[in-house]
Amino acid sequence: MANQTANQAKGFYKLSWLQRIGFGSGDLAQNLIYQTVSMYLLFFYTDIFGLKAGHAATMFLVVRLIDVLWDPLVGTFVDKHNPKLGKYRSYLVLAGLPLTVLAILCFWDGVAGSPYTVKLIYAYVTYVGLSMLYTLINVPYGALNSSLTRDTNEITILTSTRMFMANVGGLAVSAGIPILVAVMAGITSVDDLPIKMALFMGLGSLPSFVFMPLVPSIKKKVGKKNMFYIFLSVAILGMAMLYIITKTMNMEENMTLIYIAQFVKSTGVIVATGYMWALIPEVISYGEYTTGKRISGIVNALTGIFYKAGMAAGGVIPGAVLAWCGYVAAAEEASTLPKDSNAWFVTMLIYALIGLGLLVFCFTQCKERVVMDAKETENVKVSDLWTEFLRNKPLRVVALFFITAFAMMSVGNAAGAYYMNNLQAQTPLAQEGILWLVCVIPAILLVVAMFIISKYDLSDEKIDEINKEIEKRNA
Repeated sequence: MANQTANQAKGFYKLSWLQRIGFGSGDLAQNLIYQTVSMYLLFFYTDIFGLKAGHAATMFLVVRLIDVLWDPLVGTFVDKHNPKLGKYRSYLVLAGLPLTVLAILCFWDGVAGSPYTVKLIYAYVTYVGLSMLYTLINVPYGALNSSLTRDTNEITILTSTRMFMANVGGLAVSAGIPILVAVMAGITSVDDLPIKMALFMGLGSLPSFVFMPLVPSIKKKVGKKNMFYIFLSVAILGMAMLYIITKTMNMEENMTLIYIAQFVKSTGVIVATGYMWALIPEVISYGEYTTGKRISGIVNALTGIFYKAGMAAGGVIPGAVLAWCGYVAAAEEASTLPKDSNAWFVTMLIYALIGLGLLVFCFTQCKERVVMDAKETENVKVSDLWTEFLRNKPLRVVALFFITAFAMMSVGNAAGAYYMNNLQAQTPLAQEGILWLVCVIPAILLVVAMFIISKYDLSDEKIDEINKEIEKRNA
């Protein structure tokens, strides 16, 4: 009992399952919005809202460039301030409500019938606002991970729980959105519901329920790096299978093989990209070990920049490829997904309100224990981001991995709706372009990611040594 109390005093807290699930609820909530935007917003803009693919691609790039300026400001602000509701968790509530409103407005065709320029401006304003508010939640939420405990095993369990629940949100979006939109559009016959699309998209998240709970034991058996190598290779194999099946067989007659290929691909993507979040507390500890500052907000702001840089590339690529290959929105009768704008609005309304409730629950269960006080963070400034980036080699490796991984996910996620939206109705060139978005470009990015992660040199043993040294300093 005395040892347990001593460990807690040093920040090595054990968390209850309610606390772990409460923390994971934050990711579930954010994914109800983030995954909806990633998977369906581009499709909504091109096929329902009426934007040109090239203009949508440019908007996605502009939004991410704004994020590059915004994220450092948020990270610095978070580290320098200590709100009464909690240094990090307070933002779950304070930014949660406006985020909910902006998410709903992004899927509202409230300017229908207006000139094209007005529609484009409306899309810019709502999407920029959504992205900025998402950062205001996501950066401090990411810092919560390392502020709950220093225990590396506990962080692995916490990360696995977080990713499991994030993929609950992903499954609810990927499989649920097509069905709910169809129901809200008045489609009640089971035969007319987009079941095939829902199943295909849902398989993008389903493997998480099998493999994410096994991550701690898999990592223990094969090691951190080998786990990345294995599952990145599995993802590439699945993408190759999906491309070959689609090119050489009739899709309608071979949906079972397509589902299998999608499951294989998603298994690799989910484990490899899910576990990368566990690297963030490691580079935070490394930074504290080398500088004496535990600037969690700044490191999470940097990772926010990195994954949004990946999203910038991933966001612009689908629209650019669709514009290049001459993609034309399918007519109502040829579209698998309904084009009823009100159905999309009500669907997003439901998902966003559920997400808000989950953010409040996360707030109630997460209490920061490992944070620096106001005196220690009063000198934190924006330039610390780049200072930390330049001197923290593991952080640079994680940065490049995040950029590549999120570019891959953004491309693949946005392309899925087009792939299953009656692909054969498109021209041969447009079909090939969509296939490249679903399979080829993501596979190339994963090869690059595999090379990047080979340069990461913080083993679990090294992290344990670092944390013990930090203990001695703080004793």
